[in-house]
Amino acid sequence: MDPALIKIAIGGVVLLGCIGLFFGIGLAIAAHKFAVESNPLIEEVLESLPLAQCGGCGYPGCEGYAIAVVTNPDVPPNLCFPGKERVAAVVAELTGKKLTAVEDQIAVVRCSREEGRVSHKHEYIGFASCTAANLGFGGPSNCQYACIGLGECAEVCPFDAITMVENFPVVNPDKCVSCGACVRTCPKKIIEIQTLKARVFVPCSTMDMGNKVKAVCQVGCIACKLCVKACPAGAVAYENNRIKIDHKACIAYGPSCNEACVAKCPRDIFRIYHGCEVIARKPELGLKMAG
Repeated sequence: MDPALIKIAIGGVVLLGCIGLFFGIGLAIAAHKFAVESNPLIEEVLESLPLAQCGGCGYPGCEGYAIAVVTNPDVPPNLCFPGKERVAAVVAELTGKKLTAVEDQIAVVRCSREEGRVSHKHEYIGFASCTAANLGFGGPSNCQYACIGLGECAEVCPFDAITMVENFPVVNPDKCVSCGACVRTCPKKIIEIQTLKARVFVPCSTMDMGNKVKAVCQVGCIACKLCVKACPAGAVAYENNRIKIDHKACIAYGPSCNEACVAKCPRDIFRIYHGCEVIARKPELGLKMAG
């Protein structure tokens, strides 16, 4: 082999080696200088979490919450809904933060599609996805706010707390931890997180009014606002074209109102709530239904 070529090859190897060594030393110095010291407390908090990765705490995964609750004094220790009071107590003890009560909550579907006999405007044929179906003229139902019923909420629930019964989501109160995954997924935005202490519930999400509602649903809210006027606690309001209940005000007032909002509703849409079970519509009807 030509000695000149060998000399060139050796020179190239040495040059590349020097370049690699230079960048290697540079990266080592940078890694040392910008190294983030691990916080063992974060690891302890993370190990105490159920690692459901549901996002109900509002942070990107369990590790995100562990970092936030340790490093940010404003982040409370009771945001892990799957862990409930047990995990909240552990996190509070580890971080030295004050523990406040964890309120029991559950996901509720604000729709009465089947009871209202909401008709279909077309048949949907495509991906079994509520989001996809919603892109086609707002879904197959004539009510633009009706549950589409393809079970996307049930699929995303990390706790298998939602089952589809006749194309309608039913929440299992024994499994639901109010993580909010179903709330974030529903394209109709008709699933809400509600306290288990709620006394009344409105299973309707329509933003339409009057005859427009009557034309598509037999039990839909027509925005007559009689419930708003009837509530002595001021707990019922009509906001953003929907009936909204201030459950704290309702609970604080207590049963002495005799469920005035329920009795006054001309469409019988209000439900008397007890824990996670709907025990009646209007008091005099005594109707009992599964929640």
